[in-house]
Amino acid sequence: MAATNSNSENVQKPSFETFQLFSSTASGFGIFDDPAQQAPSIPPPPCVEVLPSEVHSSVKHSVESVNLDGITLLKGRVNTQQVFGLSNSDLVPGKYEGGLKLWEGSLDLIKALRCDIKSGLISFGGKRVLELGCGHGLPGIFALFVGAAAVHFQDFNAEVLRCLTIPNLNSNLSNKSHPLSSNFTNCDKIDVRFYAGDWNEVDKLLPYVATHVEDNQNAGYDFILMAETVYSINSLQNLYNLIKKCLRHPDGTLYFAAKKYYFGVGGGTRRFLSVVEKDGVMASSLVAEITDGSSNVREVWRLKPKEYHPSFSCCSCLYCCWFPWNDLEKGKSQPMWLQGSKIQYR
Repeated sequence: MAATNSNSENVQKPSFETFQLFSSTASGFGIFDDPAQQAPSIPPPPCVEVLPSEVHSSVKHSVESVNLDGITLLKGRVNTQQVFGLSNSDLVPGKYEGGLKLWEGSLDLIKALRCDIKSGLISFGGKRVLELGCGHGLPGIFALFVGAAAVHFQDFNAEVLRCLTIPNLNSNLSNKSHPLSSNFTNCDKIDVRFYAGDWNEVDKLLPYVATHVEDNQNAGYDFILMAETVYSINSLQNLYNLIKKCLRHPDGTLYFAAKKYYFGVGGGTRRFLSVVEKDGVMASSLVAEITDGSSNVREVWRLKPKEYHPSFSCCSCLYCCWFPWNDLEKGKSQPMWLQGSKIQYR
């Protein structure tokens, strides 16, 4: 983040926060890069659906504007000490994962989505959207304003949803001053829900995951959005597994924004992409690279399932559409989950 001049009244404070591991007195360099040096795992909080009526009215929620190239959204601000009893800390594994702060990636993601919408590459009209690690929920709120039929917000902490995400959504819905408000006409018909919990378990609650939908062909989210979620090496596989469970087959799209590297916690876009590439069922493309000198290099990526064979329909196997059929045609062996599956060729 670019340094601000305390002696100048004309310098505006940035709308986002820089990453700070634990407290300002802790060094925090590299402790998560070596699994042998990690602290004992802490059981994650339970997975729950948080209702809009569960807002914590006792927590002070102030609002300020964020301008995104002519579009103004509102971001809330709450006190981390008041909500979690923490100060000067962005990450306490198992307890708090930084959801009360607005990170640069959220703004990068919205700008990238807006660009792809303008170019006609994507449309949110009538689509289902899941925002993972939502925090303020600005990307999901943006999706609502551009026509999404369902937006579900997920965060590690229920407290983040109750104290920040839901109040922030309400503030933006009541703000009629920005241009996007004209696209958002009937709130009652839009499916908006909030879910808290660990990525390893939260899919059991999500209503559009295949286990909860009778028709597998209609399962999944059309778009999954996430910003600054790939910072920890330990969580990357669970995050990717969740994405595969939740993304609509075969034409769903994942957009994620993050820093290329997160020093001190070992993650980053390239670490996550290595997990994706090893699996071999999704294709990735770089949407934007931000090298403004204000922080680490930041990127926005788009991921989609690889092309599936057009001449088959699957009776029972949900994951057949994920199989890279071009590899099968080259004589490569089938993955274990496909062996024995019943496939009907037309």
